[in-house]
Amino acid sequence: MMTQFDMTSARKAMIDSQLRTSGVNDEFVLARMNAVAREEFVPESAKAVAYMDRAIPLGEGRYLSSPLVHGKMLAEAAPKSDDRVLVVENGSSYLAELIRPLVAEVDTIAADKAAGKGSPRKTYSLILVDGAIEEVPAGLAKRLDENGRIVTGVVARGVTRLATGRKVAGSVALQPQAEIGIPVLHQFDKPKGWSF
Repeated sequence: MMTQFDMTSARKAMIDSQLRTSGVNDEFVLARMNAVAREEFVPESAKAVAYMDRAIPLGEGRYLSSPLVHGKMLAEAAPKSDDRVLVVENGSSYLAELIRPLVAEVDTIAADKAAGKGSPRKTYSLILVDGAIEEVPAGLAKRLDENGRIVTGVVARGVTRLATGRKVAGSVALQPQAEIGIPVLHQFDKPKGWSF
């Protein structure tokens, strides 16, 4: 079992060898990723590998994304102190804990509920989706304020990319950014149809 000192060293190594070397150098991102213990968000059997550079299975098809995915998401989100944030979770509240002290408010929702068609009770200035989706469903788009921002993974033809977007004139358009391995949230898969 790793000691607290080992975990602190592993966290520093993650920042130096995974984040900084991949261009994630925003001080607020590095500070938050140093402050939040990833090992607290994985099963006991995965604590020793909490800082490895890949997604960690959490069971039932859920994953904790790699440190680089979360670092890039935070950097792209550029959170503001007055942001009201909704985090669509993939089995872990790690991303919500990373952003919580940087913004005014954080709510979380499970991916299966976020993919549903229910009407939102409130809207948000920023939505973070902790996984890759094929499309932003109408129910999730309704939760975003006009001119609000969204940071998510997108999947097309089996390739995942980080993507950012804004809600303009009631529609959310995503702009794919860097190709990166992000666990896919199958709750957001497009319905399969006929094709020729």
